[in-house]
Amino acid sequence: MPTRFHHAHLFASDLDATLAFYERWFDAVVVADHEFAGARNVMVRVGTGLLNFYDQPPKDTGRNAIHHLGFQVDDLADLITRMQDAGIALRSPVRELAVLDYIMIEAPDAVLLEVFEYKGSP
Repeated sequence: MPTRFHHAHLFASDLDATLAFYERWFDAVVVADHEFAGARNVMVRVGTGLLNFYDQPPKDTGRNAIHHLGFQVDDLADLITRMQDAGIALRSPVRELAVLDYIMIEAPDAVLLEVFEYKGSP
């Protein structure tokens, strides 16, 4: 069987708020919700990827070895408008590259997200 990346596992200081954030902005769907190693673990599907949230505050306020998580969307301008209307601040203006436009935002627990839209086929 070939090796494949399965998920990213993140701490969540407020699991319900974290789940609500990813469900609202990235259409995350809960695919598993179990007790494991003394804490609730919730796996969500975002498109074809998986995020696993551990119901425990981060042990460190830094990002450790993770710089950011990337989310591809189909309508970046619409998402930006909806996020700004909800009070979510962009870390910088939209950055425009030859093949894509992107923004950086902060999710719960200071997780940095890159949200991008391809200008053509990826």
